[in-house]
Amino acid sequence: MSRPPRTLATELGTAAPGTTVTLMGHVHRRRILSSVTFLVLRDRSGLAQVVLHRDAEHPAVVPPEETVVRVTGTVAANPQAPGGAEVVSPRIEVLGEPAETPPVELWRPTLTAGLPVILDHAAVTWRHATRRATWELAAASLRGFRETLDAAGFREVHSPKLVESATESGADVFEVDYFGRPAFLAQSPQFYKQQLVGVFERVYEIGPVFRAEPHDTVRHLAEYRSLDVEFGFIEDHRDVLACLREVLAGMVSAITSYAPEAVDVLSPAIPVVPDSIPVIHFRDALSLVGAPEDEPDLAPEHERQLGHWARDEHGSDFLAVEGYPMAKRPFYTHPQPSDPRWSNSFDLLFRGLELVTGGQRLHRHSDYVSALRARGEDPDDYAAYLPAFAHGIPPHGGFAIGLERWVARLIEAGNVRETALFPRDMHRLAP
Repeated sequence: MSRPPRTLATELGTAAPGTTVTLMGHVHRRRILSSVTFLVLRDRSGLAQVVLHRDAEHPAVVPPEETVVRVTGTVAANPQAPGGAEVVSPRIEVLGEPAETPPVELWRPTLTAGLPVILDHAAVTWRHATRRATWELAAASLRGFRETLDAAGFREVHSPKLVESATESGADVFEVDYFGRPAFLAQSPQFYKQQLVGVFERVYEIGPVFRAEPHDTVRHLAEYRSLDVEFGFIEDHRDVLACLREVLAGMVSAITSYAPEAVDVLSPAIPVVPDSIPVIHFRDALSLVGAPEDEPDLAPEHERQLGHWARDEHGSDFLAVEGYPMAKRPFYTHPQPSDPRWSNSFDLLFRGLELVTGGQRLHRHSDYVSALRARGEDPDDYAAYLPAFAHGIPPHGGFAIGLERWVARLIEAGNVRETALFPRDMHRLAP
């Protein structure tokens, strides 16, 4: 006799009472009473209740929590059960071996273990409802990112992660042995996405990037997912910021559309993306936070102050700081035409933390040669990069969003590692 097709937990409430169904998932929770045992099964959609009546002749045998099982039984209405229905008269089959006791109690509403324990046992702790919901927000954000850009005529591309030179001159990189010669893990798809603007005009990539800077903070990872965008035929960096605004709006919309259950679980403060993101020039930002006018960058405390100012003055969780000093930007950054000390670039702050770096790039081959020489670098060291510009690249620009940092600010996590599936930092290379 063939089994009925699999029913997901959230579909149980739509099945007619008396129907035979088959559920498959993990034993989430067991409540063993004198004459009845309640088994809560968890699958990818949610929870379902299974009821086993027991007596001396027919004791109920329930596998340990987290054991993977198949349950076949009859649907019965029960307003107290998840979805208003439960499974009775069940037959339980263990699909594997009885599970060992998990390192944390996954059935509890919140995880009480410390972050090191949670990260050490990530493959199991991600099963908890709040952890799963965190990544559901990330997955929905990725979907919104792609949908927004696909609709705007962008093409998804994928660039190499093993490269022969550093993307950002002077930045720390991870060196690897590449068939007996040195290579590096890519810090960014920057060079490749610029070159591909000459092919597709509008490109984006979602992929890992690697940063070897010895940062040991709650906001840095050595490997993270970067959401990169680059497109041609722009006027300046404000066109890039306008595109970023549309992408953020698409990501926020996708969260509410595609991850409503995760929103219910975590209750994050969903940001409202303004029609026009407020902008402040870097020199004015320094003045606003009381920093010296020759300060080359914004400190984390400055960013927090600016985030409060954006909220108070503009009612916005977002603030773009434009015009960073050229000396603090990569060589490919386009200078501000009216004053070349400043750049046509920006950082986007989200709730007082840098989330995005973007701007206009140089596009003329001669400008690249001049920019590199002005920084004491040899253009020949970029022989794999510069020829594309000699063959014509339109005025272009782009940006990059760190996915884990985006989600961390969205749920106001205290540590970005909470949002990385298997985080990598100065101390963690496993699991």
